[in-house]
Amino acid sequence: MLDRLFDIQFKTVLLLLFYLPVNSQAVPAMGMGYAPKYPDDYQHFNYVNPDAPKQGHLIMMGLGTFDSLNPYLLKGISAGGLGSLVFESLLEKSLDEPFSVYGLIADDFYLADDELSVTFHINPQAKFSDGSSITAKDIKYSFDTLMSKAAHPQFRVYYADVKSAIVIDDLTVRFDFKNKNRELHMIIGEIPIFSKKWSGNLAFDKTGDIKPIASGPYIVEKSDRGKSINYIKNPNYWAQDLPVRIGMFNYERITYKYYKDSTIALEAFKAGEFDFFFENYSKRWARSHNGTRYDSGDIIKTELTHQNNAGMQGFAFNTRRDKFKDVRVRRALSLAYDFEWANDKLFYNQYVRADSYFSNSELAAKGLPEGEELRLLEKFRDQLPDAIFTEQWKPATTIAPASLRSNLIQARNLLAEAGWTIQDGVLKDAKGQVFKLDILLVQNGFDRIIAPYAHNLKKLGIETSYRKVDSSLYKRRMDTFEFDMVVNSFPSSVSPGNELMNMFHSSSAEIKGSRNMPAITSPVVDALVQEIIQAKDREQVVIASRALDRVLLYGEYIVPNWYINVHRVAYWSKFGIPVSQPLYYDPTTWLLKAWWIKSSE
Repeated sequence: MLDRLFDIQFKTVLLLLFYLPVNSQAVPAMGMGYAPKYPDDYQHFNYVNPDAPKQGHLIMMGLGTFDSLNPYLLKGISAGGLGSLVFESLLEKSLDEPFSVYGLIADDFYLADDELSVTFHINPQAKFSDGSSITAKDIKYSFDTLMSKAAHPQFRVYYADVKSAIVIDDLTVRFDFKNKNRELHMIIGEIPIFSKKWSGNLAFDKTGDIKPIASGPYIVEKSDRGKSINYIKNPNYWAQDLPVRIGMFNYERITYKYYKDSTIALEAFKAGEFDFFFENYSKRWARSHNGTRYDSGDIIKTELTHQNNAGMQGFAFNTRRDKFKDVRVRRALSLAYDFEWANDKLFYNQYVRADSYFSNSELAAKGLPEGEELRLLEKFRDQLPDAIFTEQWKPATTIAPASLRSNLIQARNLLAEAGWTIQDGVLKDAKGQVFKLDILLVQNGFDRIIAPYAHNLKKLGIETSYRKVDSSLYKRRMDTFEFDMVVNSFPSSVSPGNELMNMFHSSSAEIKGSRNMPAITSPVVDALVQEIIQAKDREQVVIASRALDRVLLYGEYIVPNWYINVHRVAYWSKFGIPVSQPLYYDPTTWLLKAWWIKSSE
């Protein structure tokens, strides 16, 4: 018996020596190019209250509808809260650092010296909601499933540089990489982990009606398709005493109630049907968040500061369609948008014009390229417009001495250069084809923004139509790129990386469900995205990001919209809130993770 035990142990040691990277050191946390903020013996994150009571029922708003309990499929619309409440990953990302990760399902991990693999050790206490232990086989199964055609295609783009997942032993798994990648060893730690028992004998894409089996703090109690979903705290939640979970997920129950549109939802919020409202419309924020409940303090209206990279939002052109392939056409349509008028008349001057794909951050291109950024762009000079090197790109403006009239004259001339002229009062090409623009909308309130834009476009002879469709149809049309123009956002972190592949790289342009709505297929953009992903330090990230920003802006893929550097929220005065708030966050995530419900007096 002892000989057999020794033999097993000896073979295990040999196996580990063979598979594990030499001279690598396991760590419980890692920062992207810097030492993590929290030491090895930290007790909890600063943006939580470790003594927060675990009690109460949080009721949230869902918008539109849902028809799936699986958030990792292309088909269907998944219920709100699933990704953050039910599923967990190997590592937990800190909300008060640019990009740092700490052990969750994995209690330590290490990057090989050649940077071509990362190995994770699973916390022996980690369990799924059914009580079964999480093993390395579960990690491999989750990864392989997400990379299969049964899952959403975005995972195959995002993790394209991961060659394979290899089970070393019951609690050790290694991911091998195809190429060196600055952040891949950290973002692979963010994959959602789930049990094979969830799908059982069914294909993964047939699990939309089955309650997930995962390791998060909540389990699905019940759901009413398209109307509501209820979560209940797992009383045997395995990670409740880990530093990454102390002070977090403090509600006994969480419910998402669904409303057809946000205007109806606001009235329901005021009536007390749910607890928290994250406001995205300036008019409602200025004029509709008021009344006796606000005056009495029952409802609190406030603006939360943040240091998020605001990214870019705009009216995106679908360059898969011939009429938008000429950059002069796209610039002409951008010149017709009068942001200053809209900000004054529609937005109560709450917004700042987006002039970068990395707005509100040091990654935004400023002035003319110089130094290392210039040297980087020089590699592609023969593929870029000369103006990139001589003029800073700016969005169209009507601030004097500029005017809408002068902008429309420029637009008319650009359209003429591209072969579009006004004939019989409408814009036509040489073949007599009429220029028609159809704008796809899903949010209430955008019609008042599009209407004055359509009025300006009419002066150029462009027939513009726009209509709001329901969320299910909208998602289908977005996934299959069935639109001329759509309101689209390109979110960005303070440490951009692999997510850029899904937004800007040519490999994602024709993948259904990708975020590359404009169909950007530029070899220069592709090269600069790789420069960012493979950058060795923060300085290189900044240089390559600014270069990418310039190229995207001069591509005129969108009509830039606006951003705001605060979160506008309203909530019923039932919450306790940590004294310290995060730096980089969305308010809903902070609410779910760190707020709590106070005891009734």
